[in-house]
Amino acid sequence: MAARDFPVAELVETERLVLEPLRVEHADEMAPLLRDERLHEYIGGEPATLEQLRSRYARQATGRSPDGTEGWLNWIVRHRETGEAVGTVQATVRLDGDRSVAELAWVVVAPEQGRGYAAEAAAGMVGWLDRQGIQALIAHVHPDHRASARVAERLGLRATDVLVDGERRWAAL
Repeated sequence: MAARDFPVAELVETERLVLEPLRVEHADEMAPLLRDERLHEYIGGEPATLEQLRSRYARQATGRSPDGTEGWLNWIVRHRETGEAVGTVQATVRLDGDRSVAELAWVVVAPEQGRGYAAEAAAGMVGWLDRQGIQALIAHVHPDHRASARVAERLGLRATDVLVDGERRWAAL
């Protein structure tokens, strides 16, 4: 996979969820859902304003970093039956030598947490990435965030001794 050949996000379906490729318009729906302070307990920072989220989504929806060295894959996670947004998943794809590596992240909005949506959505994304030929997976999880650590474990990632910005690196290499 050459840098210019990074995959482009496609619709992904799981048993209960639909992963919809990110569009700028999603910011209007997601901003109120992501405004909850509890979502920042482990990642820090402040909730984005609607304008900040629109700007972020505009950058992310391009599908690649400005220098072309990373592919950006972002999805809004929806409940299949209701169509309601329950979170997001993302993968940043890069080349490490000849190997393609995806750095994963997942967020489930506070009212929907505890229902297995993060694990299901992340597994759907990982299955899709596997079909695209991605060879290695990485995630960074705050050491105290047990729910996210369980998601990483379910994906087959293992905790490493590496800390990046206070988060433990999990990897399936």
